[in-house]
Amino acid sequence: MHRLLASIPSPGSGTLDVGPFTVHMYGLTLLLAIVVCVVVTGRRWVARGGDWDLILRVAVWGVAAGIVGARLYHLATSWDEVPDEWWGPFAIWRGGLGVWGGIAAGCLVGAIVAKRAGADVWLLADCLAPGLLLAQGIGRLGNWWNQELFGKPTDLPWGLEIDVAKRPLDTIDQATYHPTFLYEMAWDFAAAAILVFVIERRFRPRPPGLFAAYVMLYCAGRFVVEQLRIDPAHEIAGMRFNGWVAALGFFAGAVWLWRSQRRGRRGGPPPPRKMAVPRSRVRPGG
Repeated sequence: MHRLLASIPSPGSGTLDVGPFTVHMYGLTLLLAIVVCVVVTGRRWVARGGDWDLILRVAVWGVAAGIVGARLYHLATSWDEVPDEWWGPFAIWRGGLGVWGGIAAGCLVGAIVAKRAGADVWLLADCLAPGLLLAQGIGRLGNWWNQELFGKPTDLPWGLEIDVAKRPLDTIDQATYHPTFLYEMAWDFAAAAILVFVIERRFRPRPPGLFAAYVMLYCAGRFVVEQLRIDPAHEIAGMRFNGWVAALGFFAGAVWLWRSQRRGRRGGPPPPRKMAVPRSRVRPGG
């Protein structure tokens, strides 16, 4: 039997007891992810003429909608994993948030709030893209705490240790698995760097080109990760459902990027970048 030279340990529990309180690390990780996304987006938005007030309003509504959308996506696509109790559909502290539904609902509601405020929604989307990738990467740490969504068995030095009770029955004798949470987290962080330091600085795409590139990059990485994951999932033509979603998302992002950068080229140079919000709506000192 092959002897492991190294491995990544998993937490023994997804909670921490702090005095009389029990902290669910999955929820704490999501909170950290949200804070990072808001800070990064806010700094980028302010640097382009916007103000923090709009970012905070968008965050409040967008986060609320994102949590609802993420849970609804999970309930719609993984209903057989929901605890068979009255509280099952609401038990987000036990995992079960679909990133696809969360991003879609959060961005849609956030765009509505920004549009009603008279802001440049596409410019805001470009400001948001790197922060979203960082947040999604941080959020994957919640899967590590819960020992969930890991990949196939592996003897690689970075294999993830999984408790016997968490292992699939058909691989229960295997101690370590691909740490897909780590793969996706690393890809998300790298993709955020590519967006800011390569695509934005070198190519300067017009909005919403950066957000479209974010869709492409995230979906590309997620498609690869989906081929490694072994958690229960519905399949279509032999491929996991979320793998199809990632493939379609990559294609949609590529078309969106092409169309967004094609507009206006025949008429000469691209128009100057607009301010984040109309001058009459910028608060003094904002």
